[in-house]
Amino acid sequence: MRKTMDMATELLTSSHLYPWAVFGLVAVLLLFNSTLSDPLSKVPGPWYTRWTELVAKYYWVTGQKASYVQELHRKYGPIVRVAPREVYIADPTAVQNVFRIKNEFPKSQWYMDFVPFNETVFNTPDIVVHRRFRRLLSSPLSESGLKTFLPQIQHKVNLAIQGMEEEYKTRGAADVYKWWLFMTTDVIGELSFGESFRMLESGKINQYISDLQSVGKIGSYRSAFPSIYRFSVRFGIPLPLLSKAQLYTHRIRSYSTDLLNRHRAIVDQDGVDARPTVFSKVYKAQSDESISPTDVRNNAQAYIVAGSDTTSNTLSYLVWAVCQNPEIKSRLVKEVEILSNDFTYDDMRQIHLPYLEHVIDETLRRFPAVPSGLPRRVPEGGAELCGHHIPAGYTVTTQTYSLHRNDKAFPDPENFDPSRWENPTQAMKDAFMPFGGGSRGKSLTLFLAIRPVKQICIGLHLAKIELRLGVARFFKAFPNAKVSSLEGMNDQDMSPNLFFLVAPQGHRCLINLH
Repeated sequence: MRKTMDMATELLTSSHLYPWAVFGLVAVLLLFNSTLSDPLSKVPGPWYTRWTELVAKYYWVTGQKASYVQELHRKYGPIVRVAPREVYIADPTAVQNVFRIKNEFPKSQWYMDFVPFNETVFNTPDIVVHRRFRRLLSSPLSESGLKTFLPQIQHKVNLAIQGMEEEYKTRGAADVYKWWLFMTTDVIGELSFGESFRMLESGKINQYISDLQSVGKIGSYRSAFPSIYRFSVRFGIPLPLLSKAQLYTHRIRSYSTDLLNRHRAIVDQDGVDARPTVFSKVYKAQSDESISPTDVRNNAQAYIVAGSDTTSNTLSYLVWAVCQNPEIKSRLVKEVEILSNDFTYDDMRQIHLPYLEHVIDETLRRFPAVPSGLPRRVPEGGAELCGHHIPAGYTVTTQTYSLHRNDKAFPDPENFDPSRWENPTQAMKDAFMPFGGGSRGKSLTLFLAIRPVKQICIGLHLAKIELRLGVARFFKAFPNAKVSSLEGMNDQDMSPNLFFLVAPQGHRCLINLH
């Protein structure tokens, strides 16, 4: 033993090893000190989250973060640490405190990293700017404001159904994923720019939408590694993804500017009612500098992204889920049979269609359009959440994917069961958050009546119109629809990629219509 100690002392005092011994000792002391001073040390989570966020970033850029975080919640509980300065919460009461209408928890920097340079109603962390945008932009997208656009929306839904029928005749199945995307994108394009992208008529995606989708995918990498992105921009270091993003962004801005200028010219000449859009009346606000032409363009671009894939993916998953269950489909088909062949949205609102509402609610629960985390910055003074103190400046995040899989609120949460909404419990209402934060979420009908407007998705009312019309029109036209096996279509095609927005892995949903 004595000999061993002497050898150890000799090694430590060796001129070659001494510096390394000192370095190791300092590292251990720093490690120990950081452990003692870590304000999140008592928050449960994997050991590595104390030191790094790289694991969470890996799952984010591979489209698996929502399921990764859900597994952490299953293991550690309603609050879990995922990074040195970030926690996720899945407790409905804590979530309500974070997203309550007072805006005490502003959006984190993550939103601007996801879509840099363009400040919009969707990504601005500035509460004052957000309120200004919301005040100017929300009225045309309100339930009453959208009445002006009902004929255009109904026409686009009818075109989508016609396109599905024509494709079925020539192909043997209809790709409803494609047609719903064309429909929702053409709708929001016409409402934003005064003219449709006409993808329903052409049957193919155009360059503008292709560029927007590509920029969205790059946004995942940009938000995961914002420092690298900013460094490359500042010093002009070419990165393959960055170069592509700049090309896409240039084309998007040019195209958006041209469309808005054409529409602005029509409004200036013939008045706001000549070809109304959700921005027609906003042009007047530009005279007092409440909103600039650049603000209008940036928000219009954001509307296209937020108003297309979200609703189209929900419709695709709804059709797929319903067609897999004959009992659910039979009940839904029977309910929409009472509608006339040429029914309108106003007709639907005058008729009681409860099961259609339940099917939509269950789709929004089981396949949330935005499954990923919605990060917020903890305000001055910190916050008490789930029995833990979270310091000011740290990030607290919640994800709909986990809230909607709360087995106390939703027994057997992986099962698609619209009947659970026939008598929703308070726990279900509290955990349901399909359109963003705010106070307690409700089923779609109650949600619209009770939830504070300022904290929910600005496009909620447009989404509900498209969902209701799309579902009713589809199952009225195709009561015998079934999932197709054509071209190797299977359940794996509909397995979700969980980026910021959900999307089927196969980017298709083939349905036998008759």
